[in-house]
Amino acid sequence: MLARKIEKEINDWIASPDKALLVYGVRQAGKTFIIRKCLQDNGCDFVEFNLIRQPEIAALLDGASSIDDMILKLSLISEKKMVPGQTWIFFDEIQRYREIVTKIKFLVEDGRFRYIMSGSLLGVEIANLKSAPVGYLKSVTMYPLDFEEFLQIFDVSKAVISMLSKCYEERIPVDDLIHKKIMEMFNLYLLVGGMPAAVEKYRTTGDMNAVMDEHLSIVEQYKLDFTQYEEDNHRLVLTHIYEMIPAELNEKNKRFMIADIRKDLRFDRIQDSFVWLWKAGVALPAFNVTEPTVPLMLNEKSSLFKLFLSDVGILTTLYGKAAKLKILNKEQDINKGAIYENLVAQELAAHGFSLYYYNSKKMGELDFLIELDEQILPIEVKSGKNYEKHSALTQVLSKDTYHMENAVVFTNENVNNKGKISYLPIYMVMFLKEKEIKFGDLSVDRFRI
Repeated sequence: MLARKIEKEINDWIASPDKALLVYGVRQAGKTFIIRKCLQDNGCDFVEFNLIRQPEIAALLDGASSIDDMILKLSLISEKKMVPGQTWIFFDEIQRYREIVTKIKFLVEDGRFRYIMSGSLLGVEIANLKSAPVGYLKSVTMYPLDFEEFLQIFDVSKAVISMLSKCYEERIPVDDLIHKKIMEMFNLYLLVGGMPAAVEKYRTTGDMNAVMDEHLSIVEQYKLDFTQYEEDNHRLVLTHIYEMIPAELNEKNKRFMIADIRKDLRFDRIQDSFVWLWKAGVALPAFNVTEPTVPLMLNEKSSLFKLFLSDVGILTTLYGKAAKLKILNKEQDINKGAIYENLVAQELAAHGFSLYYYNSKKMGELDFLIELDEQILPIEVKSGKNYEKHSALTQVLSKDTYHMENAVVFTNENVNNKGKISYLPIYMVMFLKEKEIKFGDLSVDRFRI
């Protein structure tokens, strides 16, 4: 049984459940399993209602005349006795009845039970709600397993992870033997990805064909979701955009070209389809910025973006068996640039970063920009041997007005440092995380006259 980082957030909420909890994210990320596990591990007596398997629940919730009426009806159809002050209620697949998010305010205020919810595509569904229960609902996003979580299947010890983290923090080389072993595991992660069903299939069978079957099944489920949750005139567009992502990433600049959908098509006519995919979590956008300065959001050009898949294993499956075999055999004639960038994008997103890139006719392109420690950190991703060739990065770092103190280039090689640039093994992206910002004493008393 693989541990997930989100367990801490769920366990912290269970210890102090003053609000309802909503766990949302891309389909097949393991939300239902991990919620059950956390409730069971904490000895919580809970009842579960699945709004897909039990469609009558939605009608019950919608037709209830009061909170008392709602709780009475839920207790009648529950397979377990619901005890006030003791029972936790778990609503699963709530995208089938998104209005429950507005009703949760009144259920929380009632206080007889504690509530936890989960579902997919909720970025889309919640965005369309007229009212959100501010102050009554805590939300957390669940992603596929990141690389550090994936390492559990190889029984990589905490001591090894700690050692790798120290090498990352101190910018010192990793023992060569360990570096090579982790790179082998990293190559497998490119093939398997982080979707729990695919990871479990690989862990138990080692059969890459079975892993690919899991990936393709998930993709088909996504496409089915497109037809169920989007307006009729957008369904084919959504599917077409999603299917284009692997090819668009393989282009030289990796930017998604609207003209590749149809030459005369304008972005504003199909913008909603892109937003739908982003908010559903099945695609990850990295937006272009006009200037690499804080805050990046103010420099964002929302019509220019790269689009990545939510899971690198799915990406390599869509590239086909031959591509997977070349990765496994470490063949040099495969362009792994798109695959590496997708991996970095999903790791950064899972670690809470908003994704941006910079492209200037004068300076060139930077693969990623993130805000870290109140500064801009430029990131380049290199899958080949010429990883020290990066003219755009060199130019941006030399421009005093940008005030960039450090940069990272992720490569296949061991740790190396040259001036402001740290060359790090690609797997060390797992340690790139936002740090807590301390604002100091901002109490009201401090500002009294």
